[in-house]
Amino acid sequence: MHVTSERNLDTRVTEREFTIGDISGILWTPPAASPATPVPLILMGQPGGMGMRRMYPRLAVRARSASAQGFAAVSIEMPGAGGRTPLPGAEQARSDLARAISAGEQPDDDVIDRLILPLVDQAAPEWQTTLDEVLARPEIGERVGFSGGVIAIGVRLAAIEPRIVAAGLFAGSYVPRATREEARQVTIPLHVLLQWDDEGNDRAMALDLFDAFGSTEKTLYASLGGHTGVPPHAGDDADRFFARHLSMGRGSR
Repeated sequence: MHVTSERNLDTRVTEREFTIGDISGILWTPPAASPATPVPLILMGQPGGMGMRRMYPRLAVRARSASAQGFAAVSIEMPGAGGRTPLPGAEQARSDLARAISAGEQPDDDVIDRLILPLVDQAAPEWQTTLDEVLARPEIGERVGFSGGVIAIGVRLAAIEPRIVAAGLFAGSYVPRATREEARQVTIPLHVLLQWDDEGNDRAMALDLFDAFGSTEKTLYASLGGHTGVPPHAGDDADRFFARHLSMGRGSR
């Protein structure tokens, strides 16, 4: 993990930009983080295709919120986003999906698979590599949560990565068939946010995915409104979820 820049955003959070091979990202840590008092970590997902520079203002707000709880946060550039090489076939799949939605049709599974699965297949191991490097830092503790971004990536990581102990997922994107099967393997506590009137999401698919999760502790938080109309209090509830599950055993490595 090579730190390329470091600065204090304010008295509550330190921001470090880094690279790990071809992966670039940002790590935010609260002032309490030290080898003597390692802090929990939240992996902050992003929407596909937008890029970290465009997403930075929202990521910084989320990082400050995590820091206020005493948590570190990290986000990485998504495959195919920013200055990264586009994923093969992604543009055509995105065009096919948009065409189906604009025609009032249900996108078929093939289109969804072509758009989402290559992203998940590349992003999940990149997140695991990032987790290896960040957890090697002495100021970062063992308890890890995953928050937001493309829900299929969150499901994959929750299913395969034992270091993630809780996940806050945003049901705001289409879900491949494979993801619905992977959901049955997820057993960690979940907090799933659903915008009821999201014009770019299939509500029934989101509800089926929630039902498929194997977790015995899972909460569906549904609010009226479209994709970008998430109410502020929904974020407060997600903060309380992570406070419950990441603060337990805090300080241990």
